[in-house]
Amino acid sequence: MARERSEGAPRAVLDLAARVERDGGRVVGSYQEPVGDHWQIFCILPIETVQPTPYQRDLSPTHVKRLQGVVKKIGRFVDPIVVVSPEEGCYWTPNGHHRLAVLQKLKVNEVPAILVPEPEVALEILALNTEKAHNLKEKSLEVIRMYRGLAEREPRKGEADYAFQFEAPHFITLGTCYEKNRRFAGGAFAPLLKRVDRFLDGTFPKTLGIREAEGAKVEEADRALAKVVDALKKRGIRHPFVKNYVLARTSPLTRKRKTLPSLDQALDLLVKAIEEFDVDAVRYQDVQRSAVMAIPASE
Repeated sequence: MARERSEGAPRAVLDLAARVERDGGRVVGSYQEPVGDHWQIFCILPIETVQPTPYQRDLSPTHVKRLQGVVKKIGRFVDPIVVVSPEEGCYWTPNGHHRLAVLQKLKVNEVPAILVPEPEVALEILALNTEKAHNLKEKSLEVIRMYRGLAEREPRKGEADYAFQFEAPHFITLGTCYEKNRRFAGGAFAPLLKRVDRFLDGTFPKTLGIREAEGAKVEEADRALAKVVDALKKRGIRHPFVKNYVLARTSPLTRKRKTLPSLDQALDLLVKAIEEFDVDAVRYQDVQRSAVMAIPASE
């Protein structure tokens, strides 16, 4: 069980508690959390000192509005945010972005927070954030923002060192695409990338350029795909599944392959197959039938 033992806290925790007081906050107590016995501080912080980490996903106005309605209905705030403090006077929340926004909208002056002494834990907390489930775009953007931040702050480390925080390599590649185009249809390419994308060897400054080049190849495939879809629409074939239909028939990752190509090879083969795709051979019934077969039985 969690133990409140402010008197026995390490010097680093005591110094951090003193910083909270200097920043205008109030320390309620220091304690050891029950899983790993790590020291943490429960405190009340001036709301103007708190902001989301620079890496995480964008705020969802819909989620904020829904959460604000719940807080107003019960008339109290019962879910403290988690924060780290990279420097004096500054507190980042890797888990509490939407709750912080609600408090700001309600024009309160303070926010209850659990302060984790180790700032580097922020990236791990982001990976565990379940306050609002990530969709593919949100996760990819969060990962690429982490990646660029780490390239500056941890230039001697690489993807393998942060595999847990990134979760999967295809989030990095898709993140470079979503940065340029928030409407990018990443879901269409995710199944292929999941199979062939791998964490890269080397340090972040070296691999970042490779990731951007891989993202550019995905964008090239998307442009080629858009041309085919437009051609099918001109023939009167308008169906929500048409993009997936074309990708399924141009994918280089067939069941007959005994070995998978590299990501670069797979994307090159995909672009070539899309450009050679026979639009005239497609019938509306083919797309419709494929869409029905693609729906899981449970649905």
